[in-house]
Amino acid sequence: MTDEKTPDAGDLLGQGAPGRPAVGRGPNAGGEFSQEDYHHPSAGWGAARSVAKVLAQSKEPIAGPRAIQRMNHENGGFDCPGCAWPDDRKGLHLDICENGIKHVTWEMTRKRVDREFFAGHTVTELSEWTDFALEDQGRLTEPMIYDRASDKYVPIAWAEAFELVGSTLRGLDSPHQASFYTSGRLSNEATFLYQLWVREFGTNNLPDCSNMCHEASGRALTASLGTGKGTCDLDDWAKADLLLVMGVNAASNAPRMLTSLAEAHRRGAQIVHINPLIEAASRRTIVPHEFLAMGTLHSTKTGTMNVQPRIGGDLALLRGVAKIVLERAETDPKAIDREFLQRYTTGFEAYRSLVEATGWAEIVHQSGVEEKAIRALAEVYLGADRTVVAWCLGLTQQEHGVDTVREIVNLLLLRGNLGREGAGPSPVRGHSNVQGNRTCGIDHRPPTLLLDRLEQVCSITPPREPGLDTIGTIEAMLTGEVKVFVSMGGNFSLATPDTATTFAALRNCELTVQVSTKLNRSHLIHGHRALILPCLGRTEKDVQLTGEQGVTVEDSMSMVHLSFGMKTPASPHLKSECAILAGMAQATLPASATPWKSYTQSYDRIRDVMAKVLDGFEDFNRRARLPLGFRIRQPARERVFLTPSGAAEFSCAPMPDVVPPTGRLTLGTVRSHDQWNTTIYSDNDRYRGVKNLRTALFMNTDDMRERGLNEFDLIDITSFARDGSTRSVYGYRAVAYNTPPGSVIGYMPELNVLCAIADHSQQSGQPLTKHLIVEVTPAVTGPATIPTGTPTEGGS
Repeated sequence: MTDEKTPDAGDLLGQGAPGRPAVGRGPNAGGEFSQEDYHHPSAGWGAARSVAKVLAQSKEPIAGPRAIQRMNHENGGFDCPGCAWPDDRKGLHLDICENGIKHVTWEMTRKRVDREFFAGHTVTELSEWTDFALEDQGRLTEPMIYDRASDKYVPIAWAEAFELVGSTLRGLDSPHQASFYTSGRLSNEATFLYQLWVREFGTNNLPDCSNMCHEASGRALTASLGTGKGTCDLDDWAKADLLLVMGVNAASNAPRMLTSLAEAHRRGAQIVHINPLIEAASRRTIVPHEFLAMGTLHSTKTGTMNVQPRIGGDLALLRGVAKIVLERAETDPKAIDREFLQRYTTGFEAYRSLVEATGWAEIVHQSGVEEKAIRALAEVYLGADRTVVAWCLGLTQQEHGVDTVREIVNLLLLRGNLGREGAGPSPVRGHSNVQGNRTCGIDHRPPTLLLDRLEQVCSITPPREPGLDTIGTIEAMLTGEVKVFVSMGGNFSLATPDTATTFAALRNCELTVQVSTKLNRSHLIHGHRALILPCLGRTEKDVQLTGEQGVTVEDSMSMVHLSFGMKTPASPHLKSECAILAGMAQATLPASATPWKSYTQSYDRIRDVMAKVLDGFEDFNRRARLPLGFRIRQPARERVFLTPSGAAEFSCAPMPDVVPPTGRLTLGTVRSHDQWNTTIYSDNDRYRGVKNLRTALFMNTDDMRERGLNEFDLIDITSFARDGSTRSVYGYRAVAYNTPPGSVIGYMPELNVLCAIADHSQQSGQPLTKHLIVEVTPAVTGPATIPTGTPTEGGS
């Protein structure tokens, strides 16, 4: 076993020593830290006060409230660039949330990162800044290129930037020596142009954030049902008798879900939250747009039961519920839907045999949940005619994420909870258009039908072999097999695992290109040559030759709608994502017959082509302009299963051993409430009662006692990778919390350093950021700080 050392890792997360993330990452850095139980309703006046503070800090007394009124509005409004929760279908004009307002005001800041800013700061200097400080400088204003001689970014004309990208790509020995990443904020139209350019160039190296979040969901649902998406919409949530919400922190990650949960409770539905942590969203809420409730402080329950499996214990828990359902079926003919099983499924008998052969001792041991609690959960499931099961990264970022999602489908199939109102699988996607990215062609393993259509409609010859995913891209950059890296949005260097390895991989590239709205860590961790290309934000007007343009996104439940910005762009030098992609494509493929310039002039022209290539996008331009947009059809919703068997397929995965070895714990990383992806607004986490502290590890009190730890004691955390290496962070604080024994929780992106590149799921390729084996020991040195000066070496 080796201890990984960090080469030149002093700039990890803006720190002077590897493994020591900065304590002060937000504006309240340096204050007294604390943690106390949070007993208030989620949202409500806590959210209202937070919003008022955000608007005051934004210094946009007119534009800020006006933008909020236009956010998620079905007629002429713009789509929130935050989460992918569906817009309200009842014409509600205040379909907004605290995090969405933070996201929008963060984008609408008056601060600017212009040529004068870059002239005053070297990259080496900026690398010592915290990530909050970097993004807090404001909006990027013009294209910049890294100048090695001065160690600064300097201005470059758009035409020259495009030509640098094009000439570098044309000079590669193979198109596969480049990789093209996208975050979940890219619009459908830009997504389609992106994959068209990359495939005409000749590669399927199209990694995306799905590789790190819901890849397991897509693979599992495709294997079970023949479609990579959930089958539910908001109407199903409104008609379900039971909502099972698994591995989701709704109050922070999808706050508008609270409205659906509150409405479900009012009509008598059961709401079960299955999560190692009991989150605020599982208790009560006051929905801010319900003015009477706000005025009277009347809260509504958002949960009727909490079940706390150990990290990784979800599959065992689900199998325990299935075992009880099948036991009941021996005496109650209504316990399972035999007609549905016979007509629409295959593999039921094999699954039943597997479940019957699984003993209760093993189920309890692996799930971490007592048999009595599992039986109580099963009774709730058996008592519901219509069940929706929702899940998020708490399930997918595990080694056995695909098997776990397939086990969800197994449980739903037993009682015919698929293809009818109020029932079905419902993955909760993260970023606003992460599902639309995949629908519109960002896929390193593209389906044959998509490639055939591109060849027929667009007259290109797309490559047929699979490309690199996110992990594969990092590995290929590190070895030099990938020499050019293009990123459309996101903060790749911090969102990915094994921070030191990712940093080294990016620095090994000949050219890195970042298309962004704000300065972030990925601009400072760059290749030998580097470009920053600033783009319009979702809130800004996009005016092209034929007039103002709108773009579409697809939410978590397959609804597609048109979005128009309402604010003057932050700089006259900004270009839209579509224009930037078209410019790079033209420079890369000068002999291309693809009408890149024409596409940029009118996005309707892009949508006309998409309508011919993509199933479900027929008559795209008209349907996108309908008041509430349109829903992409899901065959499985109609009980049409595009699987090899033509039926919904039961899976028979063995139950994995997820219990950590003696003396070790299983770590899962989460976001704080005052955070969106890698953007950290402050060091607070309101719903977990944390103030001024991000270097925290939430621990069960028995686990603390076994290690001789008291509240807020300093600790070191070491992870053990499957390749035999270890990685450590130092000077964290142990925080007593209600977690299952053996399971600990900490914040990303700080703890991404503990996830080795080798630690990715063999089923999905996803990094195991919610399934890491760690050892926690009393700290041998002082607390994590924000050191300055020369970096020191140590484990990372």
